[in-house]
Amino acid sequence: MSDTASLAIKRVVLAYSGGLDTSVIAKWLEVERGLEVVTFTADLGQGEEVEPARQKARAMGIPDRHIFIEDLREEFVRDFVFPMMRANARYEGDYLLGTSIARPLISKRLVEIARETEADAIAHGATGKGNDQVRFELSAYALDPDIKVIAPWREWDLTSRTALIAWAEKHQIAVPKDKRGESPFSTDANLLHTSSEGKVLEDPWEETPDYVYSRTVNPEDAPDEPEYITIDFEKGDGVALNGRAMNPATLLEALNELGRKHGIGRLDLVENRFVGMKSRGMYETPGGEIYARAHRGIEQITLDRGAAHLKDELMPRYAELIYNGLWFSPEREMLQAAIDLSQQRVNGTVRLKLYKGNADVVGRKSADTLYSEAHVTFEDDAGAYDQRDAAGFINLNALRLKLLAKRDSR
Repeated sequence: MSDTASLAIKRVVLAYSGGLDTSVIAKWLEVERGLEVVTFTADLGQGEEVEPARQKARAMGIPDRHIFIEDLREEFVRDFVFPMMRANARYEGDYLLGTSIARPLISKRLVEIARETEADAIAHGATGKGNDQVRFELSAYALDPDIKVIAPWREWDLTSRTALIAWAEKHQIAVPKDKRGESPFSTDANLLHTSSEGKVLEDPWEETPDYVYSRTVNPEDAPDEPEYITIDFEKGDGVALNGRAMNPATLLEALNELGRKHGIGRLDLVENRFVGMKSRGMYETPGGEIYARAHRGIEQITLDRGAAHLKDELMPRYAELIYNGLWFSPEREMLQAAIDLSQQRVNGTVRLKLYKGNADVVGRKSADTLYSEAHVTFEDDAGAYDQRDAAGFINLNALRLKLLAKRDSR
C-alpha cells in the first residue's frame, strides 16, 4: 500500500476472531497506524462462543457501536455451501472447500460494514504464505473496487510467535497460556468443516496424530452397528432428514452430528495452494461428506447422462475458482447458472448407510426419475427395448474404427 493511500485511511474494519493474532492486529492498527478500528466477528458455526470477542474488543477500548458480531450460519449454508454442493465441487478431487467457501461471505460483510461505518479500509489476519489473503482480497475488490486492504502479516516485523507474544504483553493484551509456546498446528473451523495445518502435519510421510481430530471419532471406535438415514432433495438442495423438514443450517448441523458419531469425513491431503506451494492439511467435513454423497446419489437417477457428464467436466474448474477466491467472478456465476439449471428436476429421497467412516448410498427414489426398470431388466421387457437396434448403433460407431484399421494395415 502506498504512503498516499495509507495517509488517506482513518478507519478500518477488521475481520476479528477474538484470538491472539487478530487482537494484536487490532491494537497494532491503532498504535502503529493510528487508525480507528471496527471489529467484525462472524459466527459461521465454528463451534466456539463468539460473544467473548465482544468483551475482548471492549477491553482494547473499541466502542460498542464499532463491534459487530453476527450469526451468519443460515446465510452461509443457504447461499454459499448449498450452491457449491449442487456442483459436487471437490478441489483436486478430494477437498470439499470448507475454508474456501467461507471467505467470500466474510469479505462481503466486511465491505458492507465498511460502508455502514464509513470506514476507508478493511483488514484481515491471513498470512502472506496462504490462500486466504487472496480469497479475502479478491472478494473485497470484486464487491468494492475502491476499498483499501491492510494485511499486517505482509507489513509488520512480528515474524515469530515469540515476537508476537512480546508485543502483546507490551500493550497489555491478554495472552492465553496455550499460546505462550509454539502451537502444534493451526486450525480453521465453520459449520462445514475443520481444517488443521502446520507443525505436526508438515511431514507428509507421518500419519496425522489422533489428537488433531476434533469433530469425528476414530472410525475404528465408531458404533459396531450401521445407521440408516434418508435425505430429501428439492431442486438439488437438501430439505429434510429422515422425513423431518429442516432449513439448510439445521440440516448440516444434524448431519455433522451423525458424521461425528460414525467417524465420517476425515481427509489427509497434500494440495496445491494458489500461491504456488504444496501444503499438507487434515480436513474433517462430517456432515458435508454425507451430504455430498447423497446429492450425487439423487443425481444418478434424475440427471440426464449428457447433463451429468457435462457437470462432471465443469466441476474441477468450478472448484478451482472457489479455491482461488473467485466466488464473485463472472465465470463462477456463469457456471453457477448452468449448474442451477441442471438441478430443476433433482428431486427425491436418498437412503444412506453410515458405518465406521463410510457414508454409502444404498437407495434412491424420485418422482422425476429417469431410471426405467422396464428397459434394464434381465427378464421379459414386454417390448420396451428392441435388442436388434443395437446392431446398427454399433455398426455406425464402429465405422470410423474400421476405416482406421484398414488404412493402418496397408
